[in-house]
Amino acid sequence: MDRTQILLVGLPLFLFFSDILNLFVPPPPPKDGYRTFADPKPTPQPNLHQPLEFPAQKQSGFGPIGAGHTVTIDFCTSCSYKGNAVTVKNMLESEFPGINVVLANYPPPLPKRILGKVVPVVQTGVIVAIVAGDQIFPRLGVTPPLWYYSLRANKFRSIASTWLLTNFLQSFLQSSGAFEVYCNGELVFSKLKENRFPGEIELRDLIGKRVVDTGFVRY
Repeated sequence: MDRTQILLVGLPLFLFFSDILNLFVPPPPPKDGYRTFADPKPTPQPNLHQPLEFPAQKQSGFGPIGAGHTVTIDFCTSCSYKGNAVTVKNMLESEFPGINVVLANYPPPLPKRILGKVVPVVQTGVIVAIVAGDQIFPRLGVTPPLWYYSLRANKFRSIASTWLLTNFLQSFLQSSGAFEVYCNGELVFSKLKENRFPGEIELRDLIGKRVVDTGFVRY
């Protein structure tokens, strides 16, 4: 095979073995007990030098209004929802000082994850058959199927089409379309159920109700 054929065969094989290797490599351990993107805010220290004759009024006896609360936003990373998640995170941290907002990936269902691992194998097999099928089929003693001759009639177009279609299919299988918001483990908004993103005012009110219900009141 010439250099072009070696490149066309070697690149898919490299990507395929990389995917196989990632299946057996354990994920890195989470930091500080959170899954990812944790950005806890330190609780501000009380002022120890308040004037005796005019004492300052505190927010509550428990610290900032959001202290002790955790909001988790599980979103689809392959859907480019990270920008929306970061915007919501900044808004909540501004509205509820001391609140802990955790961003995490929402994986697709198990059948889609399994199919997402099968697609690269099919992609590699088709490309290898197109490039070197005239040598592989005779050695296996198998008669080439009819689709092989159709694909081999224009190798470059067939390889490019196979590459684009399988990559699009794999991207679809890796997406979940989720943007799920939890407050202290309780689901407060689900894009999978509502088929839309939450508004900032809507989400602020939903989180505010959970914060107030636990006894933290802003003065």
